[in-house]
Amino acid sequence: MLGYATIGVSDIDRACEFYDALFAELGGKQLFGQDRIKFYGTGPEAPMLAVCIPYDEEAPTPGNGNMIAIPAGGPEGVDALYAKAIALGATDEGAPGQRLPVFYGAYVRDADGNKLCFFDMKM
Repeated sequence: MLGYATIGVSDIDRACEFYDALFAELGGKQLFGQDRIKFYGTGPEAPMLAVCIPYDEEAPTPGNGNMIAIPAGGPEGVDALYAKAIALGATDEGAPGQRLPVFYGAYVRDADGNKLCFFDMKM
């Protein structure tokens, strides 16, 4: 159901360094883009995340309650993505752990304050 989600950034080069390295952990990469927007994923037929300088050229602002959740493939993947994001300069918003009987997750914010969740869910 999800084609892509877009998050605003203030420095496209800094954002690309962060997301290039982070998504490489999942086999993802920068698929296409132009100067102000870059699309990440495993292929154009799969859900993607775009990072962009806002079109209106105003400062990017993360929304209250907005979050991008990224499946990590298992608890070990959650732990690895969280550690990688922190090593890349993200800030902690919730260390890896069991949140619900079916949900293991971790939370970080990128340099622009965008909230990311790395998760594993077993129903």
